[in-house]
Amino acid sequence: MKPKSSFTISYKPKQLENLLLVEELNYYAVMSSADIAVKIYRKLHPLDISLLRAIELLMAKHEYVPEVLIAKKAKLSLEEAQHRLQHLSKNRLIRKWRGPYVGYVLNMAGYDVLAINAFVKANVLEAFGKPLGIGKEADVYDALTPNNRRVAVKFHRLGRTSFRQTRRKRDYVAERYHISWLYQSRLAAKKEFQALKLLYPAGVAVPEPIKHNRHAIVMGMIEGAELYRYKEIPEPKQVFTEILKNVRKAYLEAGVIHADLSEYNVILQPDMHVLIIDWPQYVTKDHPNANELLGRDLKNILKFFRKRRLLNASFSEVFEYVVGRRSSVKVTEV
Repeated sequence: MKPKSSFTISYKPKQLENLLLVEELNYYAVMSSADIAVKIYRKLHPLDISLLRAIELLMAKHEYVPEVLIAKKAKLSLEEAQHRLQHLSKNRLIRKWRGPYVGYVLNMAGYDVLAINAFVKANVLEAFGKPLGIGKEADVYDALTPNNRRVAVKFHRLGRTSFRQTRRKRDYVAERYHISWLYQSRLAAKKEFQALKLLYPAGVAVPEPIKHNRHAIVMGMIEGAELYRYKEIPEPKQVFTEILKNVRKAYLEAGVIHADLSEYNVILQPDMHVLIIDWPQYVTKDHPNANELLGRDLKNILKFFRKRRLLNASFSEVFEYVVGRRSSVKVTEV
């Protein structure tokens, strides 16, 4: 039985709007930051991009960047900078602050614009489509390359979870006490792209990594639905076995452990093969907690199949198989 919702889109690639001609997206009562970014991108002047870049760079030293410094960094007169900053603020790309001075910071939509602009200038993206998935920590959109290849664009959104929880769960930000949401998202994207670069050449079923910029990744197309969305799973033993084979290949051939694996980031594609997504929390197999994290991943997958009364297998056998100490696992269908 097909799931209620999925990553699959219902329109043909030729129906995608060109990035410079994209129309307003009206399928959300509240537009996401990427929707805002795509809508406004075609209207921006190169000087607006320069101002956004200036704010991005100066945010490393200022909680709110003084407009005087922004103008100087962008090499604009204060009067012109003020006019353009007001326009950017009105379009929700930056946020204005009034205190002892007037300052600005990037909103997530402004950060999205900078990433989109980088992909366009690098000749990676030509067209933008509808969202494929909106989650707590990322938005994924359908897009086209200049060669008319369908791809997925993932924008990391770590600001949607609590700062304390993110620092606790993700060791790559654990020691940074004054880290911004934008920088956290940028680190997450960088780390996930690194994982995909290790996994994809090893033959693990993951999206192909194409390009990374700031908090965004362009990757191979994602079609299908997360495992948890299926009320009925055709050939559950085959699906379970394929997941284990990919986790084993990731461990043995790429030296990588997902570290957050569950039914929420295993995609069952239209051809009934799996695709494993969401790798920003990955660790290498020489990580001090590697066995614990790998065991948790495997327990999550086992728990899902057991809870659905689809099949059963010994956890110890599954673990031994994945780390290469067994050649097979005995799987019993319920």
